Amino acid sequence: QVQLVESGGGLVQAGGSLRISCEASGGTFSSYAITWFRQAPGKERQFVATISWIGSSAYYADSVKGRFTISRDNPKNTVYLKMNSLKPEDTAVYYCAAVRSAVVPAPGDEYDFWGQGTQVTVSS
Repeated sequence: QVQLVESGGGLVQAGGSLRISCEASGGTFSSYAITWFRQAPGKERQFVATISWIGSSAYYADSVKGRFTISRDNPKNTVYLKMNSLKPEDTAVYYCAAVRSAVVPAPGDEYDFWGQGTQVTVSS
């Protein structure tokens, strides 16, 4: 059983930066691909970025490409999402999710574990 805990969210002005983290415990972290999702009030959950189990592959939603960077530190059991040039439309609860896979998950794949989320609010 893997537990995921997100942290690092907060309030930031438009144009600013923030780094959020997803720390795992209770399993072999390096066996899991990790994906960040976000959900804004009244909207459906949205894919943000994903990274393979050794960090060799990463993919991004078009809306964040060039602004966000996903990375992982397997010895620290942590995945990071560095967010630059933040916009008010980036405001959401950000969740990380894990799936036991050697490759990045495809859209629609089921995830094994989810975190509780961290709030990111971008003021205009």
